Amino acid sequence: MIAGLIIFMIMSLSACSPSVVVKSPTSVGAPGTEVGEVGPTLMKEYLIQPGDELDVKFFYNPDLNESITVRPDGRISLQLVGEVMAAARTPRALTALLTHEYDKELKQPDITVIVRSFGARVYVDGEVGKPGELELNGPLTVMQAISRAEGATDKAWKEALVIRRIQGKEPLVIPVDIDAVLSGSDFTQDIGLVPFDIVYVPRSPIANINLWVHQYIRANIPLNPSLLIRP
Repeated sequence: MIAGLIIFMIMSLSACSPSVVVKSPTSVGAPGTEVGEVGPTLMKEYLIQPGDELDVKFFYNPDLNESITVRPDGRISLQLVGEVMAAARTPRALTALLTHEYDKELKQPDITVIVRSFGARVYVDGEVGKPGELELNGPLTVMQAISRAEGATDKAWKEALVIRRIQGKEPLVIPVDIDAVLSGSDFTQDIGLVPFDIVYVPRSPIANINLWVHQYIRANIPLNPSLLIRP
C-alpha cells in the first residue's frame, strides 16, 4: 500500500512545473536592443552606479585629484563644487558636467573621470554550482551569468527566471528557456542583464520529487523491503 501511495504522489507531482510567466524574453528585447521601462538588455555605454569607485583627475590642477566612491544616493562630494549626482550618468556625461561646474572656479578645467571599480552587481541563485553575486562591468547575458556561477547543476529545471526591479513598480519576472538557448533554437531567450537583476535557476520537478521522497518518505516512514518496487 505504501508503494502504491508513493507511485500516486510521484505521478501527481511530476505533472507540476514552474509556471511563473509575467513577461516573455522577446518582449524585453534581444541582446543589443533597448526597451522602454524594462531598461536596456545590454548597455551600450556604462552608466555609473552607487558603489562605483571613481578617479576624478585634473590635468592642470592635480591637487584637486580625488578617488571617491559613489554613495547609495548616487551622489559624490567634491572640492569647490560640493555634491554632484553621478549615478545614471556615463563617465563621459559626468566629465562634461564636472567641467561645466569647475569652469566657474578654475580658469582651465581639464577633467577626466575614470571608473576604477564597479558597484553594479547581478545575483545568481538556485541550482547553480556557485550561487552569489557577480560584478557587472560590461554586457552580461543570462547564460553567461550562469556559466560564471559554475553552471547549472544536474538538478536544474530547463527554465530560469530573471527578477528585475523597476523603480516605482512591481518586480518583473522574465522566464528564460535554457534548453532553447543550449539547443540553438532561440538565442533571443538569452537576454542581457541590467544592474541588480536576480537570475534564479529552480529545481526540476523530478529533483523536487526526489527531495520530497527523501525528506518525507525515506527519512520518516520505515519501509518494508518487500514492498519496494523493483525494475
